[in-house]
Amino acid sequence: MSAGATGAGATGAGGRRWRVWLCDLDGTLLDSFPAHEAAFRQAIAELAPDRLATFRYADHAGASTAAVAARLAEDPAVAARLARRKQELYREHVRAGLVRPFPGARPLLDRLAAGGRAAYLVTGGSRASVARALAACGLADAFRGVLTADDVPVSKPDPRFYALACERWRVDPAEAVVLEDSAPGVASAVGAGLATLHVHTAEPAPGAIAAGSLHDVVSLLGDEVIGSE
Repeated sequence: MSAGATGAGATGAGGRRWRVWLCDLDGTLLDSFPAHEAAFRQAIAELAPDRLATFRYADHAGASTAAVAARLAEDPAVAARLARRKQELYREHVRAGLVRPFPGARPLLDRLAAGGRAAYLVTGGSRASVARALAACGLADAFRGVLTADDVPVSKPDPRFYALACERWRVDPAEAVVLEDSAPGVASAVGAGLATLHVHTAEPAPGAIAAGSLHDVVSLLGDEVIGSE
């Protein structure tokens, strides 16, 4: 874990405890990128084969399926079919057990609940896919609320994604922290004025704190030392 993250997970700047945690799902709590990429590649091969050779899922991390499909297909009708097909294939991968929580995901969410902190899910996934993934991975009961791409008119990295989440749940940004894994997700959270922990990376995106693994974040929750910079 980077030095900048030390002591920062349990409390916010100026000695204020982070009472609310806004968590991304794919790539943050769930090891789902391989399943998403495989679903996209098969859908592209079926419906937009000329785009397959240049497709890199990492280039679209954090964006909704609909947003990615719109970038790949100029025809809105084709983009809509591509998005639907990708979602169908991803859900098949979920049913096959190919999507699993990252180590530390359940302990982190349990520790947040035990400490009286509220955890909300803020994800660019579709509502149906998210519900299936949470159920399959045993995390369906872990959040006080869930916001998906179906609930808002924008996609990450637009700051309104996290701003709308705060409005929806009446969250004071000064008392909240975001858990993200992608640069677009960090940009959305930071742009909304939220403290942000960037997990699964040694080099955080601008404005975020590198937080290492989810197990590292769990260890920070036992720290009552303020991590003011």
